[in-house]
Amino acid sequence: MKKAMKGFTLVEIMIVVAIIAILAAVAIPNFVRYRKTSQMNACISNLKQIQAAVEQAKMSGIATPGWTDIVGSDKYIKVSPTCPSAGSVSYTLPADDTSNPTCSAGSSDYPHALPTAN
Repeated sequence: MKKAMKGFTLVEIMIVVAIIAILAAVAIPNFVRYRKTSQMNACISNLKQIQAAVEQAKMSGIATPGWTDIVGSDKYIKVSPTCPSAGSVSYTLPADDTSNPTCSAGSSDYPHALPTAN
């Protein structure tokens, strides 16, 4: 009598590995795209906060507010915002009344900028 062998054959294991590789090839690019999109949206949210703080500082009488005028425990923004994709403060305040705060991070595919008014 022959004993029945238990386990998987090499072909079965190779098929499972191939299926996992195909699934990873599809899932990983989507994950990277979703991560970049969420970082861009978080950065745009920070830019909106900065813009609102600048406007509030101007309404309270500060002609050209700087970081020390808008960020602090007793100011309009409690903690200095950072861009999620840059990892550090990469924001610049507007120099005049017609421009918006900007972020140095981002790319043409994922711009970190407030929408312009038409």
